[in-house]
Amino acid sequence: MIYARKYGRSPYTVAAVHGGPGAPGSLAPVARELSRYCGVIEHLESARTVDGQVRELLDVLREHGQPPVTLIGHSWGAWLIFIFAARYPQTARKLILVGSGPFEERYAAGIMDTRLARLSEEEKQQARALIASLQSPGATNRTTLFSLYGALMSKADAFDPLPGDRDDIVEFQENVYQEVWLEAMRLRQTRGLMALAKDIRCPVVAIHGDYDPHPAEGVKEPLGRALKDFRFVLLEKCGHEPWKERAAAARFYEILREELK
Repeated sequence: MIYARKYGRSPYTVAAVHGGPGAPGSLAPVARELSRYCGVIEHLESARTVDGQVRELLDVLREHGQPPVTLIGHSWGAWLIFIFAARYPQTARKLILVGSGPFEERYAAGIMDTRLARLSEEEKQQARALIASLQSPGATNRTTLFSLYGALMSKADAFDPLPGDRDDIVEFQENVYQEVWLEAMRLRQTRGLMALAKDIRCPVVAIHGDYDPHPAEGVKEPLGRALKDFRFVLLEKCGHEPWKERAAAARFYEILREELK
């Protein structure tokens, strides 16, 4: 079954695509805010392959949207809408990549080191223990382990998060994460991800926090070379999720509103 939530009124001309993979609902705050200005579809991925998630998104847009639409993708979702737009260029009016992972493997090597360096010694030990447990085939309570690990990574990813942020994740899907992310990493490692750039026909905007452990250069440099219509915006005092950042949230939404005009 394909899941989607709709915000605002028809026509639905914007689609919000979450990260993870396997974190459906994490982009709900952005969808809610933008629904003040336009109809927004929040796609909740469930397929366990990259191709499956692309097909899900196509079906959701055909059923609920009014293509071509503006696609907003966060983290893994930024890659997903990039892949989608390369395959179905007639369906994408604009891509907005938020906190995207690097598009070339050489930029990815230091991400975990950056995250761990931001944690206390106790938290580092906990993170390493959780990684070891999750890599063990016999690990039990994996959902709890993933939740603990995700909380540590979220802390490392944020610069100055706003208090009381609502948790909209429906349920973290570990199997989706494991299978889709492994396939996505292979796509980047084999340069298949960047090879899709030649098929992108719409404008692409990347919004990135200067504190995001995913290096901004890994998005700005490859896409700047490969795309004809590309703009990069770096937000100051901002981590991986701009809408949660005290110093950057207002500017983030201002940029989105400008891009949706």
